[in-house]
Amino acid sequence: MDANMLRYNYIVFLVIIVLFSSCGNTPKQEKEHTSPAASADTSSARAPEKAGPVKNILFFGTSLTAGLGVAPEQAFPALIQQRIDSLSLPYKVINAGLSGETSAAGKGRIDWLLRQPVAIFVLELGANDGLRGLPVKETTTNLQLIIDRVKKKYPEAKLVLAGMQMPPSMGQQYTTAFKNIYPGLAKKNHMELIPFLLQGVGGNASLNQKDGIHPTPAGHRILAENVWQKLQPEL
Repeated sequence: MDANMLRYNYIVFLVIIVLFSSCGNTPKQEKEHTSPAASADTSSARAPEKAGPVKNILFFGTSLTAGLGVAPEQAFPALIQQRIDSLSLPYKVINAGLSGETSAAGKGRIDWLLRQPVAIFVLELGANDGLRGLPVKETTTNLQLIIDRVKKKYPEAKLVLAGMQMPPSMGQQYTTAFKNIYPGLAKKNHMELIPFLLQGVGGNASLNQKDGIHPTPAGHRILAENVWQKLQPEL
């Protein structure tokens, strides 16, 4: 009886030791196994950083650029920004369009806008000059002065010129001379030329607002495509 009791007590003693050893090791084991996993989850959730600084694309123009009559996010410069963002490109679009802007007025406004860095300059001016019948030579001179100021301030900036055309009601001689402003300036200044910003939109009632001049949201989507074809290779 005494021998059996001693054997029983010995077995109980061993069981207690095993249980305490197991309980003591569990927290340490859990810590060792869960900590690396938690660290891996944190690093995988971290958003990737953009490579390099964000560069500015300055759209300098008239009410067409400003998006008169449509919501700001529907104007073609905003649509260009959406495409840029979808491709994760490091560019920021600055919409410096102003309703009623002429080449002469733009000449007086450009220096203020050039206070911020410009990597790509998109010039969309001259339409209001043409609609007012201003001399083609005067418009050409003003646009060249604007281009010169951009080149002087940011000689490395890439330049894009949005071509415009006048309706036949302005007379063949004037419309031809006006149309020729843009390829001439583009060639002289090594600019990427959008032959006609309103290609596919101008004269189409369904793509213009009631004034017959300013595009609808659908029209701006076509303008964005016209611009993107020439702008994308510069990015």
